[in-house]
Amino acid sequence: MQTAVAPHPVKVWLLASRLRTLPAAVAPVIVGTALAIAHGVFAWGPALAALLGACLIQVGTNFANDYFDFKSGADTAERLGPLRVTQSGLVTASQIKTATAIAFALATLCGLYLTWVGGWPIVAIGLLSILSGLAYTGGPFPLGYNGLGDLFVFVFFGLVALTGTYYVQALSLSPIAVAVAVPVGLLSTAIIVVNNLRDIATDVVAGKRTLAVMFGRGFARNEYLVLVVLAYLAPLALIGAGSLSWGAALPLLTLPMAVPLVRKVFTVQGPALNAVLAGTGQLLLAFSVLLAVGLLL
Repeated sequence: MQTAVAPHPVKVWLLASRLRTLPAAVAPVIVGTALAIAHGVFAWGPALAALLGACLIQVGTNFANDYFDFKSGADTAERLGPLRVTQSGLVTASQIKTATAIAFALATLCGLYLTWVGGWPIVAIGLLSILSGLAYTGGPFPLGYNGLGDLFVFVFFGLVALTGTYYVQALSLSPIAVAVAVPVGLLSTAIIVVNNLRDIATDVVAGKRTLAVMFGRGFARNEYLVLVVLAYLAPLALIGAGSLSWGAALPLLTLPMAVPLVRKVFTVQGPALNAVLAGTGQLLLAFSVLLAVGLLL
């Protein structure tokens, strides 16, 4: 008889960190920093701290989701998504809870430096980001369990992350920063839509009321389509309004990535959506990098 070999601890924690979700943390920082450079207010210290803090909040949120979904029974052996380390027994609930606290504590250290640079608004942004990361699947009213997950992602992984990155460098807020945060937030939201579309069956059993569960598979598919289409229209609208130059149209070069993803969302389901989930993260990153280049132009 063969016995299973436990994965190396480093691999286990990399699984728990869910590194494939980091584009949602990195993308708004890239665009916000590019805008700061374009406006002549770039500051490398706050930019790096914003990047590190965003990644730590993302990882902390992933750890918290692993813990709370396990505790609530949302994660079971029937899970269709990537392996969850607590549900699979690779780590204990106590260990993932401690890891969550460490990740958010390290994010707080970044926040302390950014508060020293940017003042009290950063305190509000940091506290809200960490509390929302915990409240996504935890607390008395989990956002992700009550149809608010999509809005949470759009606000915090789009508007807050990008405008916050710009603010800690410029020490002021530009309307353009808010405007360019919209397409980034839309594509970030598309990631969670795919996740929820994939998990409809198991979420129903667990009592997790995502928008996909409440309104059905067709709604989720159309939501994904609308989010992607609006993300591409947003820079064009800003160009048409004279707010940005034609360089902001560079994200259109990612359309060959987007079209197959939309097609798959409408034609596949279950574990096959894992590839769409990863692809949407890659689309977000590529779109954001090209948008950043366009802003610099």
